[in-house]
Amino acid sequence: MSIEVTVPIEGRREAVFSAGALEFVAGLHRRFAGTRTRLLADRDARQLRWDAGETPDFLPETAEVRRAEWQVAPPPGDLADRRVEITGPVERKMMINALNSGARVFMADFEDANSPTWDNVADGQVNLYDAVRGTIELITEDREYRLGDVTATLMVRPRGWHLTEKHVLIDGQQVSASLIDFGIHMYNNAAELLERGSGPYFYLPKLESHLEARLWNDVFVAAQEELGIPVGSVRATVLIETVLAAFEMEEILYELRDHSAGLNAGRWDYIFSVIKKFRRRPDFVLPDRRDVTMTVPFMRAYTEQLVRACHRRGAHAMGGMAAFIPNRNKPDVTARALAAVRADKEREVADGCDGTWVAHPDLVPTAIDVFDSVLGDRPNQIDRLREDVVPSAADLLDVRVPGGIVTDRGLRKNVEIGIRYLASWLAGNGAAALNDLMEDAATAEISRTQVWQWAHHGVSIDGGPKITPDLVQGITAEVLEAFRADLGEEVFAAYRFEEAARLFEQVALAEHFEEFLTIPAYELI
Repeated sequence: MSIEVTVPIEGRREAVFSAGALEFVAGLHRRFAGTRTRLLADRDARQLRWDAGETPDFLPETAEVRRAEWQVAPPPGDLADRRVEITGPVERKMMINALNSGARVFMADFEDANSPTWDNVADGQVNLYDAVRGTIELITEDREYRLGDVTATLMVRPRGWHLTEKHVLIDGQQVSASLIDFGIHMYNNAAELLERGSGPYFYLPKLESHLEARLWNDVFVAAQEELGIPVGSVRATVLIETVLAAFEMEEILYELRDHSAGLNAGRWDYIFSVIKKFRRRPDFVLPDRRDVTMTVPFMRAYTEQLVRACHRRGAHAMGGMAAFIPNRNKPDVTARALAAVRADKEREVADGCDGTWVAHPDLVPTAIDVFDSVLGDRPNQIDRLREDVVPSAADLLDVRVPGGIVTDRGLRKNVEIGIRYLASWLAGNGAAALNDLMEDAATAEISRTQVWQWAHHGVSIDGGPKITPDLVQGITAEVLEAFRADLGEEVFAAYRFEEAARLFEQVALAEHFEEFLTIPAYELI
């Protein structure tokens, strides 16, 4: 048995990726890799059922869990009040700014907001090590960045079960990216966090079933026992960002009940999941992304049922992302966007959410003001049970979008955003500022999945032609030339736009649907 790291581990990285830390991850890999592989195979088997016309429903075999009376463990003190959380990649300056932002929680993201180059992954762990100890700082020619006296509680989002880390081989196998991100942080920082009155807190992405949550719970128990820290120290919030997980929300909470910190409405990935899971069904074709708001039936049902499930079980229900980036050079645009953010957060807190997400520090005051107006001095509103909400499979699958249409503008925007984001990702930046929004992989996934769905079903543009691969390729060529003219040849080449466009066409037009665009993209970094 062996552990091989195929890239140099030098400087600060040596202490973080120590022999002990790698052995700890190897132990988790050897114990749980087989279960992870079987669960990923289960995803493929279920997809064949959806392709054949079956639709998901609440599981009969877990009906007793849904009927029974039980509660998750109460939150630790520094996770009781989560009214505003800020998210961002594990980049040093952005971490310092997020921790100082005034948000209650900062989620350091190894997943959708991070391009997983080895430098980003390795330096991200170094940054976590320093952040936990309060020593993280950055000194540039223009400015010094250090932590303030009051900082946000730290949570970490590892990559999903579907991804591997190609730079770390255990017994000849690429290790699960989830276990690398989780395990290195746990080994280095769990005891230190507990000593400082906090704990190892996580966000879990892309889960599709309660069995995948059970695997995480088993990993948590094994890790805590191995490290000699109390079982229950780990707390995890699950992002309900797949349509299948929405049918198992209470079961997911149950599996993680000693380690649960609630559920989060991961809205952009959720839209991507609905398109992806029912991609071969013409009755699930969605219109332009801008028309698929949080008030359309399936998104409204998903949010309300999430709040009901969480509060029934004593868990936090967290709202979705506000991705707008305020721009001091565009005061009118900023004012309109802040008004939209406020309205979105007012809807969430009225629905019963205990907190919400923002992507930029300048949005924190607006979000806090909205939640303060309802919560006041209370840390949350978990006691608001939403018994008026009745769980309904039909409502979760009601993809009607009143007034929604497919437009030429929507198609072109999907191609443009998909290529721009992939170019950024290939350059090592997973959180890209595009059109005054902080975009991550979820946006690119919606963009390419909509193009695939429209082209596969021959959807017609409103008042225009059918969407075909040839039409998409023509638009791609036009978008590339516009980028080249706008950026200049040197920048255009440096950001690998042509490679990004080829990748976009691959994941948006091939007959075989790629489950995640980050899988083929990872081979290019």
